[in-house]
Amino acid sequence: MRSDPSDTGGLFVGRRPGTQPVHYRSEPVLGNPRQRRRDALLGHCVLALMVLINLTFWGPVEAGWLWIVSHIPILVDHIFFATIAAFFGILLTLLAGLAVCKQLDGIWILMRRASGVDQRDGVIGRVFAYTAMVGVTLFGIWLVFGGGLANSGTAPGAP
Repeated sequence: MRSDPSDTGGLFVGRRPGTQPVHYRSEPVLGNPRQRRRDALLGHCVLALMVLINLTFWGPVEAGWLWIVSHIPILVDHIFFATIAAFFGILLTLLAGLAVCKQLDGIWILMRRASGVDQRDGVIGRVFAYTAMVGVTLFGIWLVFGGGLANSGTAPGAP
């Protein structure tokens, strides 16, 4: 009788579908070196795509939705509705981007395993953290030196 919580999917009497522990092979099955290099290159491309998607979370998505909403004539006259539409557009775009990144993370794990690396964990958390640091840094530079706080001191042409 199996009573270990790691074997039964938790502290349940029966196992729910999809709660069994994941068992990996001891080592990935290696193909020829050319195929492993190709898989490693594809893994790097998937990682670069994840970084690009995550970098768009820190400015381009928001600016894009504000631009889209500003070009809808019925919303331009009603600021409140334009703000609500932009907010929900941004929120849904960010959620869709995270869902895509989660799928790409699973693909990345498979690519790394196919290239000969014993990869068991994803990279989505680290990619999000590093792109957050880059995005916040770039936003801070823009805020101080660009169009943010740099122009808020005095009116143009004032002494």
